[in-house]
Amino acid sequence: MTALEGLLPDLEVIRKDFPILERTLPGDRRLVYLDSANTSQKPQVVIDTMVDHLERHNANIARAMHVLGAESTEAFEGARDRVASFINAPSRDEVVFTKNASEALNLVAQTLSGAGPLQIGEGDEIVITEMEHHSNIVPWQMLAERTGATLRWFGLTDDGRLDLSDIDDLLNERTKVVSFTWVSNMLGTINPVAEIAARAKSVGALVVVDASQAAPQLPVDVQTCGADLVAFTGHKVVGPTGIGVLWGRREVLDQLPPFLGGGEMIATVSMERSTYAPIPHKFEAGTPPIVEAVGLGAAVDYLAAVGMEAIHAHEQAITAYALEGLQSVPGLQVLGPLEATARGGAISFELDGVHPHDVAQVLDTLGIAVRAGHHCAKPAHARYGVQSSTRMSSYLYTEPSEIDALVEGLNYTRSYFKVG
Repeated sequence: MTALEGLLPDLEVIRKDFPILERTLPGDRRLVYLDSANTSQKPQVVIDTMVDHLERHNANIARAMHVLGAESTEAFEGARDRVASFINAPSRDEVVFTKNASEALNLVAQTLSGAGPLQIGEGDEIVITEMEHHSNIVPWQMLAERTGATLRWFGLTDDGRLDLSDIDDLLNERTKVVSFTWVSNMLGTINPVAEIAARAKSVGALVVVDASQAAPQLPVDVQTCGADLVAFTGHKVVGPTGIGVLWGRREVLDQLPPFLGGGEMIATVSMERSTYAPIPHKFEAGTPPIVEAVGLGAAVDYLAAVGMEAIHAHEQAITAYALEGLQSVPGLQVLGPLEATARGGAISFELDGVHPHDVAQVLDTLGIAVRAGHHCAKPAHARYGVQSSTRMSSYLYTEPSEIDALVEGLNYTRSYFKVG
């Protein structure tokens, strides 16, 4: 396989930041973790930050009038500042904490069926794409069912890209929302966000972007991407589970009604009526995921210190290396673009004669962690005539020897099932 250019120069040092990568599995097997699109591993600084918060500063936020309460509030709101900086948000108040990206996208879809100037109604059209994660399909289907709006979508080309040939038909004066993924979790495709957003804006549509796979591996600048709302999740950006982010332009968030009712999202409450807090707290009812937000703040600080441009270059280099290695395996077909520059680090593939679940299980006996299934992207699989696939996914800590181990493991899998 060819020499690599673009890998992080301090890759060995970075790998030592992630304690789980030093783990030996039962049977003295080396862990080869290639499932980062599913969830990323966590650096020691994130683990330590969360433990320190729980050990020394644990208290509810914005309610307790004591030292611990003030410290916890400061840590939680400080995490909001860190996330705002990470995505270059114009204002910290435009960063809303949610449980995950799915909740963030549901928040948007639910509130668009409520009262207000952005309300969706019968005759309106919502446009998504055939490559979406189910989290960016089902909420829009539900919105269409509630409101009588029509759901439409961009199809896919044979090589795994969005088919934009009918963009002028799909995006028209009836289009009220265009929601699409920045980077496909199944095909790996990097979509032209600014181009699609500009076209959607020309017809007055609201632009929603699922950046769950983009935020971990390439620079996300909400001021230049053209979106009105951007969602991503903490556990894919070396942070903990249970925390997600919805960024929205202030003028959009101000016009959306609350998502949930309860404590902290109110200004005043009487038995007759309530008024609501300003953003972001209007959308953060109840006790939030405090320590998770603190962990997310440490996570984005870690990624920013490494440098998102450098991480993106590393991902493209290791992805190019993986594509070359995978295509050397007889009977293996990659789903999605074959150029590393056109895609992210998630690579789904089929291996002739072996079910994806069997591929994953055999690889697991070798200590290699990949994912098998439909990856919450059943329509995209259906487009290419397959029910499921195996998916490897790299990240900033992935090294070439792990790709070599995967290729060797796939060749072993072929021999194990006597394929070819």
